Amino acid sequence: MVAAKVAAPRISPVRLDVLRDDDAPDFQRGERYDGMRFTRVSADGEELSGADFIECEFNAVSFNEAQLRGATFRECTLAEPFAPVLMAARTSWQDVDISKPRWGSAELYEGTWRSVRIDGGKLDYVNLRGSKLTDVQISDCIINELDLGGVAGTRVALKNCTIGTLDVTGAKLKDVDLRSSEFRGINGLAGLSGVVIDDYQLSLLAPLLAGHLGIRVV
Repeated sequence: MVAAKVAAPRISPVRLDVLRDDDAPDFQRGERYDGMRFTRVSADGEELSGADFIECEFNAVSFNEAQLRGATFRECTLAEPFAPVLMAARTSWQDVDISKPRWGSAELYEGTWRSVRIDGGKLDYVNLRGSKLTDVQISDCIINELDLGGVAGTRVALKNCTIGTLDVTGAKLKDVDLRSSEFRGINGLAGLSGVVIDDYQLSLLAPLLAGHLGIRVV
């Protein structure tokens, strides 16, 4: 079998210059934070809708139930971000590196992601429904449920991930690489058009595909 050709995500490295430490930030709705470093601080329950974080570094920052709707993260790194409930709908992420996130219910629907890397971490429910994903790589993550329903995804790779349920209902995907990741179930099989899988994954998907197409195996 000829190896499938798939365009890899084009991830720009995040390079942060001299940063200013803020150990007691006064987070505000719609404010701009530029060139800051936040370490082991809490934004729990804060109203941060429409806030802009530009060239910022977050180290073990808690965002539990913070309202981040419409916020922007550009040229940022987030190490071990924590949120049992992440309220980040319609956020914009560009040139962002996220390592070992610990998210429970992550509401990230209708967002825009460009040149984003997530590495490691354990996530319960990740809702990216209706988002636009371009050049995104998620690697070495354990995800209970990943909702990509209605997503427009280009050059997206899931590497060495363990995923309970993947939902691609109504998704429009191109150069989406699922090889090396494991799935217990997939919803919306028609949305797999534009996805690349390996032989082993195809064997696991065969019963689901047969059922979807109305094929009886006797």
